[in-house]
Amino acid sequence: MANHPMSREPETLSDETRSAPLRVLLIEDSPLIRRSLVEAIDASGTLQVAAWADTADDAIALLDGERFDAVIVDLQLKHGSGVPVLAYLQRDGLIDTTFAAVLTNHALPAYRARCEQYGVRHFYDKSFEFDRVIDALHDYARSRGSRPV
Repeated sequence: MANHPMSREPETLSDETRSAPLRVLLIEDSPLIRRSLVEAIDASGTLQVAAWADTADDAIALLDGERFDAVIVDLQLKHGSGVPVLAYLQRDGLIDTTFAAVLTNHALPAYRARCEQYGVRHFYDKSFEFDRVIDALHDYARSRGSRPV
């Protein structure tokens, strides 16, 4: 069965004093890693994986149609690379207004440098820094004033 982008609508908030969770777009082709990331991101209540994609084309289509506060991109995807997503974020100016992180098994200096050319300031090795991307997202949420709902 093929994976397709999924989207969840954010819950309606009854308490106006609370902020809605930050909406995260997760671009990851491994179902196991995607599931682990969704659980870790959604656990705090300050963040929510609002949608996911396993190809660059699906991710760009989601970015065209919805607003996300954060994007986590794997470089090696089901069909091709996550680099076109980074190029899209840079071209549309979203790289400056959206938390963008790369979480990859290809954490070589050349890949890091290439991602930095697209304006990515958060680059993590999936094997050793999995928790650091979650911590960085939480720091970003705190800086934006998000609170659990």
